[in-house]
Amino acid sequence: MLSSTSTHGLYLQYKEQLQKIADVKYALAVLQWDQETYMPAKGAERKARQMATLSEIAHELFTAPVFKGLLQELSSRDDMEADWKKNVELSWYDFTQQDKLPGEFVRTLSEAVSKSFQSWLQARKENSFAIFEKDLSILLNLKKQEAEYLGYENHPYNAMLNQYERGCTVALLDSIFASLQEPLKDILQKITSRPQVKDDFLRQQFPKQQQWDFGKQVLQQMGFDFEAGRQDISEHPFTTNFSSRDVRLTTRIDENDFSNMTWSCIHEGGHGLYEQGLPDSEYGLPLGEYTSLSIHESQSRLWENNVGRSTNAWEYFFPVVKEKFPAQFANTSLTDFYKGINKVQPSLIRTEADELTYHFHVMIRYELEKKLMDGTLAVKDIPGWWNERYKNLLGLDVPDDKHGCLQDVHWSHGSFGYFPTYSLGSFYAVQFFATAQNKLPGLDTEIRKGNYKPLLDWLRTYIHAHGRRYLSEELCKQITGESLNIQHFITYILEKYGLIYEF
Repeated sequence: MLSSTSTHGLYLQYKEQLQKIADVKYALAVLQWDQETYMPAKGAERKARQMATLSEIAHELFTAPVFKGLLQELSSRDDMEADWKKNVELSWYDFTQQDKLPGEFVRTLSEAVSKSFQSWLQARKENSFAIFEKDLSILLNLKKQEAEYLGYENHPYNAMLNQYERGCTVALLDSIFASLQEPLKDILQKITSRPQVKDDFLRQQFPKQQQWDFGKQVLQQMGFDFEAGRQDISEHPFTTNFSSRDVRLTTRIDENDFSNMTWSCIHEGGHGLYEQGLPDSEYGLPLGEYTSLSIHESQSRLWENNVGRSTNAWEYFFPVVKEKFPAQFANTSLTDFYKGINKVQPSLIRTEADELTYHFHVMIRYELEKKLMDGTLAVKDIPGWWNERYKNLLGLDVPDDKHGCLQDVHWSHGSFGYFPTYSLGSFYAVQFFATAQNKLPGLDTEIRKGNYKPLLDWLRTYIHAHGRRYLSEELCKQITGESLNIQHFITYILEKYGLIYEF
């Protein structure tokens, strides 16, 4: 009987079961990675079945009555070490969430995701939302059903948000975006009243292999361990991992746009560094997992923007770029390059947007997802609504679906509720990086030398090593001494672009 077993023995049983579940989940992750990188088109149907089977197995193992009993018994013990207790506490929360979902539903959802991903790829290829519409409608109905299974207060979208950012609500995001929208509009108006900076030097011919080599060099400089990870090409850049010792990045390359791959590599590299920094000793356990998606995004956005678009970083890397692409940058100064990579201009593509207008892209997706979840917008009306909002908020005419509502992979994955974490992550990133600069007085000098070890060590110590020990807000208070405060982001944007655009 469980009650006669020592706490240590029970914890070992718990750990073994969670690591077995992790083995299944990471096997599933390998299939997902393959689906988005190397899988031949005709493999899609069988791959969908394989992924659905593994999803169902992982769910059954985690929600099995015997595992529930083990969690309950451990929760009643008063002689557990602090880390054991935290792991069990978090696992019990996860169990209560997963136990609400029937196994057959998990399988059905997985199959729908695989099918919708393939139709999204085809829709992008043919530049037609209509190809994606039916499968997205099926998937949306399943996500609505999932929200009912999970339960929520006030709005079904809250059930989706809670999966990516525990405790996040529509009310909280409405308040944040409402307080952000007008200040950003004011700053954007100041910028548009000033002479525009030049960035045409970024849109020349940049051979694929040379871009690829430079991207890998940047990742190595950042500290990404290629013996514990790799990088490949995909339709939409992403990061996945099968343990902290096997982290996969993907990027995409446009031979006529230097920016596309460069900041994609830096962004995904930030994600990858976080995954490589999670404690391997906690493999499969909550303390070996990331805090939340907003904290994950804080790591990618910190590297991409606070570091990757700074003058400090490019004092080191610009001479490297000029050596690799001498003809393309022959007549470009470091100052012009810095201004060009920080050009603010409303654009159609979220992943290529500047730090300021980026959040308008997120707001549009957030509003759209809320409407889809509460039924006030039908799937068939997405393109029209999308195009209208881009015209109203950013003054842009959307030419086609590929440059509009088909640009993101998220809905094909069923990832409703993910987009807001991009903005939250950007806000956390500014707050974290400012704290790092205060705590590490010589940090800017080291970055100018191309030495990122002090920054990475600081992130590893204060963020990566904690796993899921804290909620996002708890972690933010511990690191910075206060809750998330978007005024830091507004001040950062004002100072940065005030200097670039001289207002």
